[in-house]
Amino acid sequence: MALSNLLSPIIRPTLRVAFVLLVSAHILSAQLPQGRPQQVSVSAAQLATMDAVINEATQQQKLPGAVVLVGRKGRVVWQKAYGSRTVDPTREAMTIDTIFDLASLTKVVATATSIMILVERGKVRLSDPVSQYIPELKGEGRERVTIEELLIHRSGYAPDFDLREQWVGYDEAIKRLIAEPLRTPPGTRFVYSDINYIALGEVVKRVSGMSLDSFAKTNIFDPLKMRDTGFRPAVSLQSRIAPTEKRRGQLSYLGDSPTNSGSDGDVWLRGQVHDPTSFRMNGVAGHAGLFSTATDLSIYCQMILNGGEYKGARILSPASVAEMTRPRLVNNVGGTRGLGWDINTSFSTNRGDLFPLGSFGHTGFTGTSIWIDPASEMFLVFLSNRVHPNGKGDVGPLRGRVASIVAASATDAELVTRARNEYASYYSAVL
Repeated sequence: MALSNLLSPIIRPTLRVAFVLLVSAHILSAQLPQGRPQQVSVSAAQLATMDAVINEATQQQKLPGAVVLVGRKGRVVWQKAYGSRTVDPTREAMTIDTIFDLASLTKVVATATSIMILVERGKVRLSDPVSQYIPELKGEGRERVTIEELLIHRSGYAPDFDLREQWVGYDEAIKRLIAEPLRTPPGTRFVYSDINYIALGEVVKRVSGMSLDSFAKTNIFDPLKMRDTGFRPAVSLQSRIAPTEKRRGQLSYLGDSPTNSGSDGDVWLRGQVHDPTSFRMNGVAGHAGLFSTATDLSIYCQMILNGGEYKGARILSPASVAEMTRPRLVNNVGGTRGLGWDINTSFSTNRGDLFPLGSFGHTGFTGTSIWIDPASEMFLVFLSNRVHPNGKGDVGPLRGRVASIVAASATDAELVTRARNEYASYYSAVL
């Protein structure tokens, strides 16, 4: 008998273990390093006060569970799962590697970032009319809507399509976009609108020649090794995905009717996008459809704090990050937004009471949010499936409370105070 045959029962399992360890090390190398809170001037005791706040909300059925991740100065200082991933038909414990339907976080993480990449490449200008890329958008002032106005929600479009009319398919959605009238003249009013980002997703497609999901994967998620991030997640990941509602519940939004669910009425949405318009568009749209984990989003947040780069992967230039996060006045009561980012509007309650003006973030309808504060070099990722099981959950107040707890955990007063004062001066000058 050959020596290799004698050794194979020992060698093969050893090689398999070595391969698994090698792959695991490669994956872990992409993650932010873990750090003790005190290493980066963060109070662990202060962060721990969020436990009671979140647990109380789960007991009140405001949400089934959540994953919270806090990073500061390039390190993860808090990462914890709370409550349950599912409560119906069976209960599953929440885990830190749970994959969530991000809903409108798609707007900034995938779409706005993709647009800025195209701006850097000289393919798109913020001042360009959208009709330069989608020439069918013309008449009634639509030919004057700019890329920037779409990004900051001052285009004049309604918040979403009326879904009382039955249609299915991405191409059909673009036909609806082309026919959609403006409700106000471009640049005159701030109205948060999914239609804006559906249009931007189509701009990415027409300019790059790639669908939004492919472009974002190639140019954002793969370079950053955000391995659990993407549209239309594989069936093999379903056990880690936090479900939202049943199909019947999803159809109660935007003028649609649960009676249209047919035989799928009792099917749980688990890996299928909850947003009804994105669902009709087969799960790939500029406003919703992205799935991810807290760990992957921490990589994205740190990339933004690093000025567009993370571990050698340059996604955006520092100039692009600065332009994305520069506050723009969007209404007559001092509301401000960046390009994709929320800064200070009625949608920014997830900032809490202590993160300063000039910090920025976004929320998602399903119960997700991120908030980033360059002043304290800190970010917060809050992910939940608050619409599970029946669409009645509410994490609006909770996200703000958690943000205040996190902001208060920074203990290096001189750095935070100095940075806040610089922010305040800049913000005043801009406005």
